[in-house]
Amino acid sequence: MNPLVEGFEEIRNEQGRTVKCGICGALEQRSVVPHMKLRHPDEWLEWLETFKELRVRGASFKEIMWEFNRLFSWTVIKRELALSDPLLLGSVHIKEFIPADFRLEETTLWRFPTRGKWATHNHIYPGNWAPQIPRNLILRYSNPKDIVLDPFVGGGTTLIECLLLSRNGIGVDINPRAISITELRLRNLRREARKQGYAIASTTMNVKHGDARNLDFISNRSVDLICAHPPYMDAIKYTESCFEDLSRIGDPENYIAEIDKVAREFRRVLKPRGYLGVMIGDIRKKGQLIPLGFRVFQAFEEEGFRVHEIFIKEQERCSSDEFYRKHLRPLRIAHEYVFVFSP
Repeated sequence: MNPLVEGFEEIRNEQGRTVKCGICGALEQRSVVPHMKLRHPDEWLEWLETFKELRVRGASFKEIMWEFNRLFSWTVIKRELALSDPLLLGSVHIKEFIPADFRLEETTLWRFPTRGKWATHNHIYPGNWAPQIPRNLILRYSNPKDIVLDPFVGGGTTLIECLLLSRNGIGVDINPRAISITELRLRNLRREARKQGYAIASTTMNVKHGDARNLDFISNRSVDLICAHPPYMDAIKYTESCFEDLSRIGDPENYIAEIDKVAREFRRVLKPRGYLGVMIGDIRKKGQLIPLGFRVFQAFEEEGFRVHEIFIKEQERCSSDEFYRKHLRPLRIAHEYVFVFSP
């Protein structure tokens, strides 16, 4: 056990899980992390630095969890380190450029029990979508050499698929770190392709720090396909101090007001015969279900988009479920929506 967590104690009983803070003695339900960030920020920074040091030495996320006496799920460590993980800086050897078991989905119910790991894809970036999703959208709704826009590029999943599938890509994100990660993965993919003699078509990848509500560097009606996976309100906060970030909005009305701006901008840049794919899920806040999928769907319809297809994606069991498995209340949300619109 790391000396930084001396005095911290996990308590499990029929009421659920509680953690006693070893610094001030406060009792915190489920997770002590929000308490540490708010009440003991200096000590929390020490924890973060220790996470990084252990990762540099090669420790897994689960090994770090046990080092900190299992006070939080290992997914917490993954999320906290994802945007500055030292292991992201190294070159990745690619074992396969094309997924061996991929097939185009043939129904409106999508399920991907195994997240794709071909090329430079990985699951480190928090909340990123499985590469099978943009791959399906790109193959169904665009052609080689088309322009594909991902305005919430995150870890670069969509642009990696654009590069593999001979599409020109534009990736935008309000988080500068996301831009760095995307550029790193694209460079790594090109480098490995040259090294292994794998032919990649000549395409343009434009990765830019920006905001999905203001894509002024993109011309009117110039994009063939938009693949968008916006944050689910503040379910995962992607930035610490960027208050314009959609992932920092915890009020549904304020969030939808900003999605309205996103929808207007998408309508401006999308070609008349283009397509827009949006993946969004419902969430709970303080036990209250927020039907975010329906609200986002309505926002795009009110902007003039016409629904072309609705896919239901089965959400695989979250890795943190195992940590809280005896105290999962209420029901786990096990679905997400992939809406496909035309202008």
